[in-house]
Amino acid sequence: AMDKLRICGGRPLCGTIPIAGAKNAALPLLAAALLTDRPLVLERAPKVADIATMTALLAELGVDAGTGADGALTLCAAAIRRRTAPYELVRKMRASVLVLGPLLAREGRARVSLPGGCAIGPRPVDLHLAGLERMGAEISLADGYIDARAPGGLSGARIALPAPSVGATENLLMAATLARGRTVIANAAREPEIVDLADCLTAMGARVRGAGSGAITVDGVAALGGARHAVLPDRIETGTYAIAAAIAGGTLELAGARADLSAAAVDKLASAGVEIEAAEGGMRVSRRGGPVRGFDAMTAPYPGFPTDMQAQTMALMAVADGASLITETIFENRFMHVPELGRMGADITVHGASAMVRGVAELAGAPVMATDLRASVSLVLAALAARGETVIGRVYHLDRGYESIEEKLAACGADIERVRG
Repeated sequence: AMDKLRICGGRPLCGTIPIAGAKNAALPLLAAALLTDRPLVLERAPKVADIATMTALLAELGVDAGTGADGALTLCAAAIRRRTAPYELVRKMRASVLVLGPLLAREGRARVSLPGGCAIGPRPVDLHLAGLERMGAEISLADGYIDARAPGGLSGARIALPAPSVGATENLLMAATLARGRTVIANAAREPEIVDLADCLTAMGARVRGAGSGAITVDGVAALGGARHAVLPDRIETGTYAIAAAIAGGTLELAGARADLSAAAVDKLASAGVEIEAAEGGMRVSRRGGPVRGFDAMTAPYPGFPTDMQAQTMALMAVADGASLITETIFENRFMHVPELGRMGADITVHGASAMVRGVAELAGAPVMATDLRASVSLVLAALAARGETVIGRVYHLDRGYESIEEKLAACGADIERVRG
């Protein structure tokens, strides 16, 4: 039995939506708790399924977690109880592989199941493994597990990533903090979530320079201590609710949002005629007139247009005035929302990695199915604009990354409810 969401469209949105801490920043920050025997306190960690999954995995390894009265999450790995991340936990979420670097660096040994993960195409962990091998790890793959050993500890190395992988950058950055000597990660990913991780590691006593640029330098230290760190706001949640205001009409205040983190998405929406302005402690997004104008977007690594905004943007293009083109360069097989949007009356033609979207006057409610996290929220957005009722199945995908989405939207006037499965 699975929950569904029932949405009746056509109601403009008005009100304030609080933006949670970034899921994709919080996941590596949770894994960083493995690097020290002292408490790590994280403020603003989002209450989403992926965070619960990672916390459960860390508990298996010996990390005690608790939430304080102020909502902050405290993690303490006083002693590592086991060094194996089992398949049944890793398969729920690809980010589980982020325990590999920290475990190996602290314990000299780690066994992590190869991730299955969501169906948006292969996301190889080869870059993670090749980088750790450069740092002196011996790695073998057997029975579906990565078995990594560094009996004498890891050593600093120069690692040139063939592609700026976010996960590999995070894993290698964490491992390097406890390695002997200097590590340089070249062609590093530049996402804000990596800067956030580096800031937290620095607060724990790590020596990191260059995070947010293409070259990160880490000088290893003997041990890290505890820290208190506030997770940066979620730029994908910010962009998603900005599109909610654009697609449904009305005005939303996004409390806690940082426009600088979402510049690529904000610029695209502004070019389509969405009004976006900085507001105290956040930003304000409005669409007061007719439909937005069609526009083109191509996903690219940060600071480019995020792949995690592609599905939501397609929902907006579906009701824009004119034709739009969206091109996906990051993940293959990331157009699984296209047939579902088509069931609601969207006019979308896929040619390889591009989708041509011809705006229609209105979408119509229909029963649709969520296929992955961002695809599922694109259907919520389309439903807000559609005539009549939409029922979205498999909303557990949505719960992986959006904290209480139906409460947040309902509070701003959306007709949305969760139907318990």
